Amino acid sequence: MCGMPQQPPVRSSPPRPSRPDASMSLLTNVMDHSLDDGYAEAAARKKAEGSGGMPKTVRAKLGLAAGLVLAAVVVTVGAANARIAAPVVAKERQELIDRIERQTTAADKLESNVDTLRADVSARQRQALKKSGGEQADLVSILSGATDVHGPGVKLVVNDAKEASTGGDGNPRETSGFSDTGRVRDRDMQRVVNGLWESGAEAIAINGQRLTALSAIRAAGDAILVDNKPLVPPYTVLAVGDGQRLSTRFQNSADGLYLHALQENYGIRTSISVEDDVRLSAAPSVIVRTAQPSTEKGTS
Repeated sequence: MCGMPQQPPVRSSPPRPSRPDASMSLLTNVMDHSLDDGYAEAAARKKAEGSGGMPKTVRAKLGLAAGLVLAAVVVTVGAANARIAAPVVAKERQELIDRIERQTTAADKLESNVDTLRADVSARQRQALKKSGGEQADLVSILSGATDVHGPGVKLVVNDAKEASTGGDGNPRETSGFSDTGRVRDRDMQRVVNGLWESGAEAIAINGQRLTALSAIRAAGDAILVDNKPLVPPYTVLAVGDGQRLSTRFQNSADGLYLHALQENYGIRTSISVEDDVRLSAAPSVIVRTAQPSTEKGTS
């Protein structure tokens, strides 16, 4: 029986699996073609001309070997010099440290001697005052600041304003309007001290620095100096005197009103309190360079 010719079965080929990195075509292209086409062409041209890769001639190879040997010699010599110089540098460093320590010890010893001599001078001054002052020796010692004192008085604290750090790129002392920055100045402390003296204070100290008739309050850079010693805020002023009366008179005086104006206008912080017992140390020394005691007795 003749049958109908049969068509061969059509086989459908299975779909090719997609690449896992198909979605990262840009990264794939960069990885597969890491070298720019221009650079690739230049490398191929050099290779074709025989100028790429390792040197071909014996002379070129000898030159390369000589360069490598020279580089190795330089590195070796440098390492050897560093190894030789290391103990020398360490020794010099240790000698410098020892010298600094010796000088520091010597400076501390000299400072201790200065303190001892200053105390001896103060004691001799007090003896001289008692010897020549007669009945008023104690009063003269108190007024000259040559002896420790204590008694009722007031405590006055003067401090910069909270916003005193603004202006002048963070440094209020560099601004043209220095008085408007809320910083306490030397002239402010001068008026405070003079106001306390005028109000009846018998002895005054600022941050523990006893004031005498020869004391100076002035500015040097960012610091207020009292007898050439820099002080930092807050400035604590202790004054011996009739506490309540001294406080009232000072606050009602022109200098007290001036301090109140600084507080109201520039934010300078102040506080004053009456103290039952204020203790002040003696001044380090009282040096008189001009005044001399008179040896002539008065004639009637």
